[in-house]
Amino acid sequence: MKNLIFAFLAVVAVSCNSSAQKSDTETNSKEVASKYEVSKTDAEWKEILTPAEYHILIEAGTERPFSSELNNVKEPGTFVCAACETKLYKTEHKFMSGTGWPSFDRAIEGGIEMGSDSKLGYTRDEIHCGTCGGHLGHLFNDGPRETTGKRHCINGDAMKFIPDTK
Repeated sequence: MKNLIFAFLAVVAVSCNSSAQKSDTETNSKEVASKYEVSKTDAEWKEILTPAEYHILIEAGTERPFSSELNNVKEPGTFVCAACETKLYKTEHKFMSGTGWPSFDRAIEGGIEMGSDSKLGYTRDEIHCGTCGGHLGHLFNDGPRETTGKRHCINGDAMKFIPDTK
């Protein structure tokens, strides 16, 4: 009986070092490097991104609600990926959702890519940059009914705003 228990514990200990135990950053970096047009190592991303941008885009973090200066942007322009400057959203599709994050009812065609996220114990639709794979936010079905009914809930630190020039 002791041998059986010992064997079971040995199997459990070995399985704890499996590739499934890799950090999100390690997994994300390898997936991104093989799938997207723009790919960099973690060290390269850390050199060009601020710590907040790195946390959101590479580690799939979330900023505090109501902390982004982009919440209040209303002037015409384009929101681009903070990592690779891919065009993501236009101000004309932005709306005040009251959630604390910049919200849009649609993206610029080709700017984003969808995935899934189960970190909270249930599956959510996750939004990534279509060029570099950076984590942007999540998609919800509680947007304006008069347009798409969708809410692209995007971390402000994942984007930069470029105003239109006249």
